[in-house]
Amino acid sequence: MNVPDLEIYLTDRDLARSLRSDVRAGLTATPKWLPPKWFYDARGSALFEEITRLPEYYPTRAERAILRARAPEIALLTEAKTLVELGSGSSEKTRLLLDALCRHGTLGAFIPLDVSVTALGEAVSALRSEYPGLAVHGIVDDFTRHLRLPPHGGARLVAFLGGTLGNLLPDERHDFLAGLRAAVEPGEWLLLGADLVKDERLLLPAYDDAAGVTAEFNRNVLRVINRELHAGFDAEAFDHVARWDAANEWIEMRLRARDAMRVSIKDLDLVVEFAAGEQVRTEVSAKFRRHGLERELDAAGFAPYRWWTDPDGLFAVSLSRAR
Repeated sequence: MNVPDLEIYLTDRDLARSLRSDVRAGLTATPKWLPPKWFYDARGSALFEEITRLPEYYPTRAERAILRARAPEIALLTEAKTLVELGSGSSEKTRLLLDALCRHGTLGAFIPLDVSVTALGEAVSALRSEYPGLAVHGIVDDFTRHLRLPPHGGARLVAFLGGTLGNLLPDERHDFLAGLRAAVEPGEWLLLGADLVKDERLLLPAYDDAAGVTAEFNRNVLRVINRELHAGFDAEAFDHVARWDAANEWIEMRLRARDAMRVSIKDLDLVVEFAAGEQVRTEVSAKFRRHGLERELDAAGFAPYRWWTDPDGLFAVSLSRAR
């Protein structure tokens, strides 16, 4: 896909190297783990989009409601000239911010960052058609490893939506927020989406829906490994598990082997053994309390400025300013 102004810092070779490293490290560890980013090939992305429309999955609806209600206020407070979105995907919810900032009259550029060349290229092309007066410049990169932003060119608002921050473990969150603070100038803004701690009876169904879509999404990581590393996983031999860890206040998604098995991963020259009932952690999704998240932001060099929730208090969007 030929999309002008698409900067590519992450190639297919980089992704392949990262997948090999993650799979070897995670499946030889005790207990075993795999990073959630490998859910998202084309099929995984489509499954996640389906998840966001399920009745049990409240985060997308709640965050969209906040942005719909607060986008004009965000535009007024920040007067952003450049909007940067991390993990942009299709930038569907972000259009609420784009519309508000364009109406406010300050926005001149939108910079979406994502790991997928194809998805980002499609999104950039669509956005240029929808916002002809806006400079749209896509960056292909893994912002959790190294965050590259274009040279400072006006007041920036960095948006990190969807509750994705919760997929990082506490040390990873600290490093990510510190790296983000180092990449922006004092006075620039961070808009952050965060899922909130709530009753387990509401949380768990969002990660273990009745239709089994999340189970298929979870097992998709094994299909990705099969295809990319010539592995021999029988994805259907693993059960989807979602559990609430009250001590850490996060949801864990896991895959549980029904029977003892040995799985060959040809490209790694590796055979992985599973005991019957053994589990592989595939995702952590931390839930936040206001004081805890604001403490993390403050420690990274961001001064909390505004905090908004949906009417039911399920999800929060916070606005912070770099000190």
